[in-house]
Amino acid sequence: MSDLMTMVEVGGAVTAVGGGGAYLRAEQPAAYWSLVGLPVSTARLLGTYASVMDACGLTVAPSRLRALAVQVTTRREVRPVPPRRGLIRPTSTGLRLRLRLAPGQEPADVAASAERLRHAWGVHAVYVSEVKPGVVELRLVGFDVLRKVRMPRKAAGGLLRVPVALREDATAFVRDYRAIPHQLTLGATLSGKSMYLRHLVAGLAPQKVALVGIDCKRGVELAPFAARLSALATDPEQAAELLPVLVTEMEDRYDLIKARQGIAPSTPNEEITSDVWGLPEAQRPVPIVLFVDEVAELFLVATKKDEERRDEMVTQLIRLAQLGRAAGIYLEVCGQRFGAELGKGATMLRAQLTGRVCHRVNDEASAKMALGDIAPEAVGAVCAIAPERPGLAVAGDTSGGWSRIRTPYLSLADAAAVCNANAHLVPDLPALERFRPASPRPAGSAVSLAKPRPVTN
Repeated sequence: MSDLMTMVEVGGAVTAVGGGGAYLRAEQPAAYWSLVGLPVSTARLLGTYASVMDACGLTVAPSRLRALAVQVTTRREVRPVPPRRGLIRPTSTGLRLRLRLAPGQEPADVAASAERLRHAWGVHAVYVSEVKPGVVELRLVGFDVLRKVRMPRKAAGGLLRVPVALREDATAFVRDYRAIPHQLTLGATLSGKSMYLRHLVAGLAPQKVALVGIDCKRGVELAPFAARLSALATDPEQAAELLPVLVTEMEDRYDLIKARQGIAPSTPNEEITSDVWGLPEAQRPVPIVLFVDEVAELFLVATKKDEERRDEMVTQLIRLAQLGRAAGIYLEVCGQRFGAELGKGATMLRAQLTGRVCHRVNDEASAKMALGDIAPEAVGAVCAIAPERPGLAVAGDTSGGWSRIRTPYLSLADAAAVCNANAHLVPDLPALERFRPASPRPAGSAVSLAKPRPVTN
């Protein structure tokens, strides 16, 4: 009887531990990694490093001096030498270590074996990046960080830099407008495109920038942020009035830059500039970020008059995309589909949008429109995005690189609250004053319908 009770107690403890581990792995992967995955993977890496490198073809023959020393001192067989390994640095999502490549190796050799290393060391993914010539960094990710997005605490922000999503290698995806001035963001309904836009607006709201919106869905996406917007157009007619004003503002800024260039010959070279960022801070105009939601609405026409208006708006958008960067004007163009079938100028405008972010789309052609011209291999990754993962997207740029990202959840109320709290940062731009939207009425406030009575003695 005592043996039976012992077996029950031991079995119950093992079951509880196993069940708790399974729960942590499914519901709290970060905690499971810290408690179980990290020590197991570290021990596996340390114990099998040399053999795994040899199996992956990442070893080289030792130098003659080393081979001679081994034969003289130990008389053992001389084995191939793996890359020299640095210290293992644990993180909340995985491991990081640096390798010093042996003579004759290149980073592409290690990158080609990333999938083998992943299986050998039992981690979710392995990413390889070059630190400097001869040194690469391995970033081992212990679990799927895009399933439950938790942004890194130390994300590099700053002026016109917004940490907006998480990459699949557990680093922050930062939207840097000064590095990539204009971007195209595509996504079908409920794909997470609006969530991405919310993060951008909420991230820029506390900064000293002017936010301008064109939302042809009657303002349902951008109107909640009206307190922080310098201008808002909610239909193509208003957009046709707003875009010429932005073009005029851009031309005025170019006049300011040219006036600065026409200074005395004795002026030091560092004070001569070709964009607004070279101007003294006291003379530098405030940056402007233009959000265009549902860009296809600007291209749709029904009459001949609409066609003329469309051509004018597209021409102005192209001018802003071509010349806006030097004037401190940046474009964020969003839509469900964006291709040549929209009409004249669509392809030319798309070519000016350096950054590309593509969420789940309804067909392969839409994915090709977003990424086919800069990263063809990323098209398949876009088509594989499941509807159960809203916010998941593929980000690429004209360098050909791409990566999967996912935007964390941000409610519309929270994003609007950030904008309301920073309403005092709306810059003074007289040209845009007539397009300034009315701030929404605070929640809970009511309008009295009772007629006021005069005060009598």
